[in-house]
Amino acid sequence: MQITIDLPDTLQLSEADLRTELAIALFQQERITLGTASQLAGLHQLEFQQLIASRGISIHYDLEDLEEDLKSLREDGW
Repeated sequence: MQITIDLPDTLQLSEADLRTELAIALFQQERITLGTASQLAGLHQLEFQQLIASRGISIHYDLEDLEEDLKSLREDGW
């Protein structure tokens, strides 16, 4: 699925910036897991954890999140 978003020219964000901000917002709203958020942002999980920690966002991670991440890893061939 591809989505097109028109942004003002004065707002200079790269696609990577937008993906990162979306990942942070969805993670903070508990709509995606830590693993999914880091994948969306294109960052290693530790890098993503450091990024959200630098913004004062706490990590919510429970057994259900772990199971979902493990399923995701299996599907990706890990």
